[in-house]
This record gives sequence, C-alpha cells and structure tokens, in this order.
Amino acid sequence: MDQDQIEVPPFFLCPISLEIMKDPITVSTGITYDRHSIERWLFSANNTTCPVTKQPLSLSQLTPNHTLRRLIQSWCTLNASHGIQRIPTPKPPVSNSQISKLLNDASKPLIQRLQSLRSIASDSDANKRTIESAGAVDFLASIVLSHTTTSSSFDDMDGFDLKTRPADEALSLLHTLHLSESGLNTLLTFKHGDFIPCLTTIMQRGFYESRAYAVLLLKSILGVADSTLLSNLKTEMLVELVQILKDQISPQASKAALKTLIQICACGRNRIRAVEAGGVSVLIELLLDCKERKGCEMMLVLLELLCGCAEGRAEVLSHGAGMAIVSKKILRVSTMANDRAVRILLSIAKFSATPSVLQEMMQVGVVAKLCLVLQVESGNKAKDKAREILKMHARAWRNSPCIPIHLLSSYPN
Repeated sequence: MDQDQIEVPPFFLCPISLEIMKDPITVSTGITYDRHSIERWLFSANNTTCPVTKQPLSLSQLTPNHTLRRLIQSWCTLNASHGIQRIPTPKPPVSNSQISKLLNDASKPLIQRLQSLRSIASDSDANKRTIESAGAVDFLASIVLSHTTTSSSFDDMDGFDLKTRPADEALSLLHTLHLSESGLNTLLTFKHGDFIPCLTTIMQRGFYESRAYAVLLLKSILGVADSTLLSNLKTEMLVELVQILKDQISPQASKAALKTLIQICACGRNRIRAVEAGGVSVLIELLLDCKERKGCEMMLVLLELLCGCAEGRAEVLSHGAGMAIVSKKILRVSTMANDRAVRILLSIAKFSATPSVLQEMMQVGVVAKLCLVLQVESGNKAKDKAREILKMHARAWRNSPCIPIHLLSSYPN
C-alpha cells in the first residue's frame, strides 16, 4: 500500500500496530483491535490490560466487529486500482469440542492428527490457547514420552524425516504452543515427573531439531519449578545442557541452555555438577570467539556462578586462556559484562590467589586492565571491585610497571 497516494481512514488502523485491520475484534473495554495484534498482546506478551484504556481486559470477550470488517473490505474494493487487495474473510477461532474430537479421532493416523493440530495452532494465538485448554498438553506429552522411552526410538534413524516421527512432531508442537504457566506445570508433574528425564534423553540422543526443542521446552518448564526440584536435578541433565552449548546447534538453543544453566546453578550443588560436566572450559572456549553482546553477558553471568565454588575457580585457572579471556572482555562488551568479569576476577583474587596465580594475573594483563577500569567509564560496580582487587594484593603488584604512579600512594605499605 502506498501511503503517499492514498489515505487510510484512521478507524481502519489497529491502535497497537497502526496497520490496517484484517480481522477487527472489539474487546470488553470497547476498543477495537486487529485480532492478531491483540492476541499477541494478551498471549505472547502476557499482558492483562487494554493497551489504550489500561483497564483490565476480559479474555473471554473478544467480539468480532463484522460491521467494521465489511467497511474495510468495501474500502479495499474501491481502491483496488491503487493496488489494494481485498482482505479475505478470516477463519473463525477453533472450539474446544473441535480439538477434543481431533485428539480422540483414532480413525486418523497419529501423524496426521499432529499435523492438523499444527495447522490450527498456526492460525492464531487464541487457537493455541484453545488447543492447550482442550487437553492437548497431556496428549502431546504422552506421545513424546511413549515414543522416546522405547528402545527403538533412536535406532535406525537414517531415512526418517523429522515430520514423520510422532515424538519429534509432538515435541515441536509443545514448544510452538507457548504454553501458559498452567500448561507448563502439567508437564512438570506429568507421570510423576517423568517428562523432564525424557527431555534429557532427547537432548542426548535426538535429532538436532529435537534437541533444540527439548532445551527450549526445558527452559520454560524449569521457569515454573520450585527451588526443591531445581536442587534435585539429575547430573545427566547438566551434562546434556553443557553439551548443547558445546555443539552450538542453534543460537536459540544455546541461549536457552545458558539461561537454564544460570537458573539451576543458583543452587551450589548444581554449580559443582556443571563444572564436572565441563561447563567452565566450554564457556571459556565460546568466549574466545563470541562477539554478540547478550551472549557474552550470559556466559559471564554463568561463569561467575561457577566460580562461586572452588572447583569452578580451579577450572578457570587450569585453562590456558581462562583469566586472559575474562580480562579481555572488560571494557569491550557492556557495563554489565564489565561488572561480571571483574566479579569473576575478584572471586579468584579472594579465594585462589596463590603467588603463581598473582604472577599470572600480572603477566596476562589482568592487573593492567583493572587499573584501566579505574580510569575510564566502566560502571561504578566494576570500579569498586577492581579497586578492591588491586588493594587486596598491593604488595605483590606494587612494582608492576602497568600500575599508574598516582595510584601507588593509595596502597598500604
């Protein structure tokens, strides 16, 4: 549409996106939105108020505005000579009874029912919520669990397409539905908690696509888990999360693995397990090549957590590029990265500072970088911690040529 040639009536535009409405919906507050825009606002962004009035929004009262839709279609027809295409009549939302009938229709092959569910889910966010509320979560989880736990599930995979494997299709659908907290809790408690070990198996032995969906779904499920469950996770899960990071099967899977490890490593026991799974060395290797800001920040956050245990600090020190890469990221990524990197160095300086470690910190440029942090805009938190490190080991470093003379006067004798 060429806005310079033709003016769109303002009441044809969605208040959220300012794009012409294709399926006008009037909500309980009296405002009309495009169905896709308001559903995305309510379901994907988890909002509960009207974007315009800020009043509470009733999710059950999304009423089609047929009069406005007919006006928009008439306007499109009148302006067809300007290249305006007529908006097709929208599909009505699916009902719970339709979904229930599809789930229980044993006359159709399982893969066909799954593909029908995918097609319905792709039409709208409202359809996704209807699919969830009609009992599809249990249905899909049962498929994933039954097909994954059979001995032949991962054998002879050559020649199989992802979409012809029910477990992979069901797993993909569970991710696509963007489940509510209630749906995620269903998976968390499904078959006495058997679903999470099932995801671990998929991360270990599944296709690349399925491994990615497994870690993305695991991140969401653990997001609603309590601290007791997080502290009692199996070591195998941490091993597979670290392996997902190492394999770099997709940017989304890597970020999901990082976020999940950050969450579960808040528990001290899990930090040791993540270190034993090779987490520290994998993070250091990834940091060597990482140039993306958010990725670097998350890696440094996780590395700081792992350095909260002696095993983690020992792994950093045993890696030839450990302290050097942490120091290198200071002043090159963001203020948050500065803070996290200096925290890692502070942990080492406090609890692992042998004479050889202090000498290495001077040789690989850590001391010089800490001094630079004090002199440039790097964030107050990073400055305070850098100053603490330098004062902590003043005697060991006071003869270092990298330390500015004007800072030496603040060092104790």
